[in-house]
Amino acid sequence: MSEVDKNKQFRQIADTFIDVANKHVDEVDSSFVSSSMLYGTSRFCSFVVASGCDDAEQLEANREGAIEFFTKEFERMLSENLDEYKSAYQEPSRYEHLVKKK
Repeated sequence: MSEVDKNKQFRQIADTFIDVANKHVDEVDSSFVSSSMLYGTSRFCSFVVASGCDDAEQLEANREGAIEFFTKEFERMLSENLDEYKSAYQEPSRYEHLVKKK
């Protein structure tokens, strides 16, 4: 699979999670949905790390590296997405549904 195809698939999978989150926002506050997504993501990442370990000792040995990796990745992705959302204020018609009305 080409890098372009991988990136497309990556974003399509991410969009499926976002679609589910958006449906929940109709029922509860977006900050609650966001916290739930973070919790679910941390659980799944923990599963990924644990499933690559042979035993509890190996899991413990990989713990700090996994925390560092996922923390840095989240920070990088959050920063990229916040930068992207800046355009919501520069192109209001394109992102009108994202910008709160005063």
